[in-house]
Amino acid sequence: VPGLACCARDAVQAARETLVDEDEPGRGHLDIRVGFHTGPVVANVVGTRNKKFCLFGDTVNTASRMESNSLPGRIHASERSVQLLRQQDPSLAVEDRGVMEIKGKGKMHTFWLNGEAGRASGKAPEPPP
Repeated sequence: VPGLACCARDAVQAARETLVDEDEPGRGHLDIRVGFHTGPVVANVVGTRNKKFCLFGDTVNTASRMESNSLPGRIHASERSVQLLRQQDPSLAVEDRGVMEIKGKGKMHTFWLNGEAGRASGKAPEPPP
């Protein structure tokens, strides 16, 4: 999990450094939102002529909800992901976003990964038993 969190952080940073239009730098840089959740998924190759690798399941849906409730340039994570991240890498900075209503999921306690300026400003949940 920490490796994936670092990939997400690196993707946000790479986007910030990528121009929207190289011929017109004044148009600014890309600004992406990222959602992060941990859990089981089902993977399969779909299609016969134009094959695509796909992931299915509630974990994918929850990660999508984390992304859609995120903000540009931020990584929005579920409580479960932060619990596992803290268990594996206690030094990883997280910021408590609080409890929020997530469409199709109800109330969820969520966090920002690697808070602004890379500092932890909220208390992460205790690791799972």
